[in-house]
Amino acid sequence: MHDIRTALQTALSEYRISMDERAAERLCGYYDLLVEWNRVMNLTALTEPDEVALKHFVDSLMLLEYSEIPQGAAVIDVGTGAGFPGMVLAIARPDLHVTLLDSLQKRLTFLDEVCTALGLTNVATVHSRAEDGARTALRDSFDLAVARAVAPLNVLCEYCLPYVKAGGSFFAMKGKSADDELAAAQNAIIQLGGKVAAQHRFTLGEAGDRAIIEIKKITPTPALFPRKSKAIQKKPL
Repeated sequence: MHDIRTALQTALSEYRISMDERAAERLCGYYDLLVEWNRVMNLTALTEPDEVALKHFVDSLMLLEYSEIPQGAAVIDVGTGAGFPGMVLAIARPDLHVTLLDSLQKRLTFLDEVCTALGLTNVATVHSRAEDGARTALRDSFDLAVARAVAPLNVLCEYCLPYVKAGGSFFAMKGKSADDELAAAQNAIIQLGGKVAAQHRFTLGEAGDRAIIEIKKITPTPALFPRKSKAIQKKPL
């Protein structure tokens, strides 16, 4: 087993991802805090350096490899959990303005501590359920929404697209079920004002097949959406 610095360097090299020294050091500091806090609260099932470097850090960074995110873009990570991919994007791209949204306050307390410890000034945390946050001033205010959540794509679209400005994009990070989920989400994407712009596929070592699906926001999401969580789960678009 490698230490986190060696594991990160190896994973970045394998996937030809370039990163400056300061960002790499911050990712290592993030890892140390993740492991420390994970002893008292459930943040991640993965704690070994090699696993975190590949399945959390590199997986999150692939978003930057397959998309051209403008300088200074406003990004929201919906259902950020322990901060993937949003915190990793904020570390790798200090020019981005990243909002981490989650329904569990203790996760956000951890993420706030990461920001303080690493000196990150480009991150904001918001405590809210996804469907509630999209009915506040956060609606239509982001260039980009990202989600690595486990919800099916049609459900994720209803949670995420309302946050995106017309002309912006929602990036869904999915696994081997991506094709089936995309087929099932066509109606939802159209109803919510989106259009599939790109699909990127790659294999992430033992993590297997991964996909990044870009959905462009063409028109504003109708005011009806997002519905309450129960309605979304009971009758997905």
